Amino acid sequence: MTGADLAVIGGGPVGLAVAIEARLAGLDVVVVEPRSAPIDKACGEGLMPGALRSVRRLGIDPDGWPLRGIAYVAGQRRAEHPFAEGPGRGVRRTTLHGALAARASGLGAQTIGGRVAGIRQEESEVVLMGDGIGELRARWAVAADGLHSRARRLLGVEARVPHQAGAASNARRFGLRRHFAVEPWSEDIEVHWSVGSDAPAFEAYVTPTGPAEVGIALLGPPGLDFVPALARLPELAERIGDALPLGEVRGAGPLRQRATRRVVGRVLLAGDASGYVDALTGEGLRVGLEHARAAVRAVVGGDPAGYEREWRRVTRDYRMLTGGLVAAARSPLRHRIVPAAERMPRVYGAIVERLAR
Repeated sequence: MTGADLAVIGGGPVGLAVAIEARLAGLDVVVVEPRSAPIDKACGEGLMPGALRSVRRLGIDPDGWPLRGIAYVAGQRRAEHPFAEGPGRGVRRTTLHGALAARASGLGAQTIGGRVAGIRQEESEVVLMGDGIGELRARWAVAADGLHSRARRLLGVEARVPHQAGAASNARRFGLRRHFAVEPWSEDIEVHWSVGSDAPAFEAYVTPTGPAEVGIALLGPPGLDFVPALARLPELAERIGDALPLGEVRGAGPLRQRATRRVVGRVLLAGDASGYVDALTGEGLRVGLEHARAAVRAVVGGDPAGYEREWRRVTRDYRMLTGGLVAAARSPLRHRIVPAAERMPRVYGAIVERLAR
């Protein structure tokens, strides 16, 4: 196939956002994705106010549940902050993905069922090769194929994440998620911090996604088991009680991924494929939507170097705040995080607002 302005590798939320941005900019776009929509994923499913504005700007307004703010919880201690610019929204990942897929298709984006196994760059084109696609030629390509991006490896820009036993900043972390049929008890995204030193530390994200449904995402070390971990948070376990689980436990990780650069010739990396710190602040999707917008602007303007600069700008707060918080969460200071947030509401609120915008 020849003649596309832009090929998008990966049809997840960020890849579809790239496709929508490209069509709104008047580009011919082809999305390569082996799976059928909607695609589920282990994630927290909370759209911060900034992310909600971004998806609305793309022309969708997915069903979900209003989120007033973010609360940190550890035992009986609780620090909370309402979003200053209005609510976010808890949205099932399948609902969000289905809405994005329908919008992209409605705008004329073409999707090919296939998997990219090779990338060749020519003077004025990118050639994608693989099962189901033959040779797909486009002027530009955006790789948005997720946390374990094959495109990142094919392009030779996957950076090894150092791991040293006992090094807090290098510890591998994974995510697990499951939904339960229970009425939301809070208008906030609740982040429950495990306490005590007799077992590995972890966090639980609780996100209401409907009038009778909440999702719980656990973030922690390899081997984290959902049911025993939930039992270590007695207040949360009591809230869930014997509520009916909705679906199986889904997992993702290791979460930390790195790329040496985001632009390789005529290919740009976006979303998790471009590098990922951790899910602890819940900002992956908002940042990924900003990547999508910046990548299409760079393609339209013929300025790939500008995308690298913009990528660094839009991810700066996320990388700094998330990296610092994860380091604290893996250190002896962990037990002080929620009490400190409780004692310093202005500081805690400023951090939340920085991430929510």
